Amino acid sequence: MSISIADLRLNYSQKQLTETEVDPNPFQQFRLWFEEAVTAQLPEPNAMTLATASKTGMPSARIVLLKGVDDRGFVFYTNFESRKGQELKENPQAVLVFLWKQLERQVRIEGPVEVVSDADADAYFHSRPLASQLGAWASEQSRVIASREVLEQRFQTLQTQYENQEIPRPPHWGGFRVLPQQIEFWQGRPSRLHDRLCYRLQQDSWLIERLAP
Repeated sequence: MSISIADLRLNYSQKQLTETEVDPNPFQQFRLWFEEAVTAQLPEPNAMTLATASKTGMPSARIVLLKGVDDRGFVFYTNFESRKGQELKENPQAVLVFLWKQLERQVRIEGPVEVVSDADADAYFHSRPLASQLGAWASEQSRVIASREVLEQRFQTLQTQYENQEIPRPPHWGGFRVLPQQIEFWQGRPSRLHDRLCYRLQQDSWLIERLAP
């Protein structure tokens, strides 16, 4: 390799993050940063890394999309029989990480998870494009399949089956809500002296602490 990976670095200098400027409510602070990411027209600002672990502690991570946030937590949807779905069933704890590189920002969210209500899952499922609804039925997510053609044939069969009909939500498909106990906001700063403010849930209130970079 002709490129030196060790020499790849940037000096962050856009903004700062101070205790006097942040909102005391971490959900509101997240909304402020998320709106700035949307306004900046970043590609898929709701893309986030979801980290889970098996019951034996083996970690895994992948990118998923945030589909809802309120003062209860952060919601995403998936196949319950996928690897992440099975791991969350066995070990209902998760970490989410948002990286908004162009704004030199990162948000890390940690906490237990719960399954969203059937009503919420149904409402979101039927708001999706029809092709995405069919895809939820067609894909046995994370399982070995013989070929791409098998998947496409299954999709075509479902298209015919549900033509001019409402597509029901699969029983193996729904949502998870991450219930934060800790939310860290990271702002890049010069000389690697980054700003890190961590909100920790203590009973019914949030403690804000500064962490060393």
